[in-house]
Amino acid sequence: MKSPIARQLFVASAAAALAATLPVSASHAQSARSAQSDAVRGTLFIVGGGQQPRELVQQFVDLAGGAGHARIAIFPMASGDSTAGPEKAAELDSLGAHAFVLNVTKAQANTDSIVKLVNGATGIWFVGGDQAKLTAQLLGTAALRAIHDRYRAGAVIGGTSAGAAVMSDSMLTGNQYFPGLATAVDSGVSTQRIGRHVIEITPGLGFLHDAIVDQHFIRRMRENRLLSVIMERPSFVGVGIDEGTALRVYPDGHWQVLGRSAAIVIDARHARITPASAPRLGAVDMHVSVLPAGSTYEPQTGRATLPGG
Repeated sequence: MKSPIARQLFVASAAAALAATLPVSASHAQSARSAQSDAVRGTLFIVGGGQQPRELVQQFVDLAGGAGHARIAIFPMASGDSTAGPEKAAELDSLGAHAFVLNVTKAQANTDSIVKLVNGATGIWFVGGDQAKLTAQLLGTAALRAIHDRYRAGAVIGGTSAGAAVMSDSMLTGNQYFPGLATAVDSGVSTQRIGRHVIEITPGLGFLHDAIVDQHFIRRMRENRLLSVIMERPSFVGVGIDEGTALRVYPDGHWQVLGRSAAIVIDARHARITPASAPRLGAVDMHVSVLPAGSTYEPQTGRATLPGG
């Protein structure tokens, strides 16, 4: 097992080696990104936080190519704990993967050396913490464009907690607006009300479309905030993933729930919702699905199956 210092030194030396041996032109990367019509071949592996069962970690490694083949880049910027990245790398390494930590600033995320490391990865993992810290360093960067390229090419993109929230085009920051406050703040408690302009939403990393992800969902009773968000944005499907649980998104777009608990899907696409001028936010004919592990969901149609069904 590599020490944290040795692992960081490996990243630096690997970047230099790749720069010398695997030159990739900017025009090549740009041409790959321009093929927007290409079908996605990769998988999303979105974990709701908490303790990850070893079988979930094993599935992620398997999706990345399995023991001896999986090459997994870990982005730990959401975490304030300097050991979070190396600890995750050690866990993945114990299952036969080759994992390396890319703890980068926005400037570093635009360098050729980091892009080339990403280009060699078969899996990407986003560590938990504060999702806004992660998007602050990756949005609009060459590294994020390279991650999207790898996803389209067949890599697995995963993350937990904050690393789950960032997956969608629009994401929950965890901050809330309170009466009399113009700026959203982290109150440290679950949302205690349903209403308009209650929850802060900002751009995510854009792997999951037409959906918003919430995490620690059942454990921390976060239904109020996801209900508020989805009733304000009924074109999105809301999915709250519990701890120890993963949402696997297949290349064809359908979802599967894995792990120890459940995911809750909130679908207001066909609901009747109070108009923006109304004093209260409300809805009828909203569809809620409680999907334990083993369930599937088709976001285009809203069709779900339960285990054994």
